[in-house]
Amino acid sequence: MKKRVLAVLGTRPEAIKLAPVINRLKERGSGFSAIVCATAQHRHMLDQVLSIFKISPDYDLNIMRANQDLFDITERSLRGLKGVLETVRPDAVLVQGDTTTAFIAGLAAFYLKVPIGHVEAGLRTYNRHSPFPEEMNRHLLSVLADYHFAPTQWSRSNLLKEYVPDDRIWVTGNTVIDALMEVVRGQGSGVRRKFFEESFRKKYNLELSTKSLKLLLVTGHRRENFGQGFENICNALRKIAEQRKDVAIVYPVHLNPNVQRPVKRILGPVKNVRLIEPLGYEEFVFLMNRSFIILTDSGGIQEEAPSLGKPVLVMRNTTERPEGIEAGVVKLVGTGERDIIDGALELLEDRDAYKRMSRPANPYGDGRASEKITDILFSVLQ
Repeated sequence: MKKRVLAVLGTRPEAIKLAPVINRLKERGSGFSAIVCATAQHRHMLDQVLSIFKISPDYDLNIMRANQDLFDITERSLRGLKGVLETVRPDAVLVQGDTTTAFIAGLAAFYLKVPIGHVEAGLRTYNRHSPFPEEMNRHLLSVLADYHFAPTQWSRSNLLKEYVPDDRIWVTGNTVIDALMEVVRGQGSGVRRKFFEESFRKKYNLELSTKSLKLLLVTGHRRENFGQGFENICNALRKIAEQRKDVAIVYPVHLNPNVQRPVKRILGPVKNVRLIEPLGYEEFVFLMNRSFIILTDSGGIQEEAPSLGKPVLVMRNTTERPEGIEAGVVKLVGTGERDIIDGALELLEDRDAYKRMSRPANPYGDGRASEKITDILFSVLQ
């Protein structure tokens, strides 16, 4: 009899990182029935990724509402998942990372005594408010989960310190590398490169084929940076752009008004800054691959960019991904205006510093994490 694995996802990062696992489970055929439930915590960005990986949710809670807060997401997800779990009666629930969707799916599964598999388990800053609410979400998931798929030895050691049984932890690598490599392979042909170059030129007036400009790619959306943090980030980017006319700063701006307002006010008038709409995953991977430096407060980009040989400056005060820092390909610069400027200028002006940070490194896996997780699930659910 097939084992029913219910994968629950609600945001773009979850979809990116669970898609390879879902597709590997489906490829197992006789062993598994892979069922997908989308909460749609983030509707549009989620749908983009599912389309790329050709995944259609079997259940869609469609919870997203305008101006939703954590209470809204929690309440609608929990009530919706109760019905899905009672209908599907899965042998295991699979969640990824640290979103509210992931935590609530784990809580719902626990209430119905369904085993929980946690992909990307064991990441920690040990600061419950940074990142918020993600740090607390993943702590709570680790208490609830039965199967812990840790991306690295460091994340495994965190779980062991918290008394998670050793025989319930597997170091698999991070599934984001699986997804990234799949997309990069698809963009390898000259035809696909020209397609994306032409698309960016027409839509955003971005000339990616030229080598005369150094492209600085920026992302920012963390709740803990709202307010003064984003003011500092934007002021730093403005001063970098004003000092370096050989730089083009490209910023796909998150739709949250707390991000949109300071970004447009401070960076909108700057000539060599392009503020563009949020990108689909394929477009974003292409832009990452063409960038000179990436400045971000994202977690996933800290994992992806080193595989592409792109230096990453992390505009946060903490990170749950120290492996990239230890490997020398990621630097934590915080949200101080002067620190961000100095970090970027060092890489723009010091060839040796740039060379040290731009060597390709894979501290987060070899692209086979989803295959390993599928094998483990097949074993433990027999």
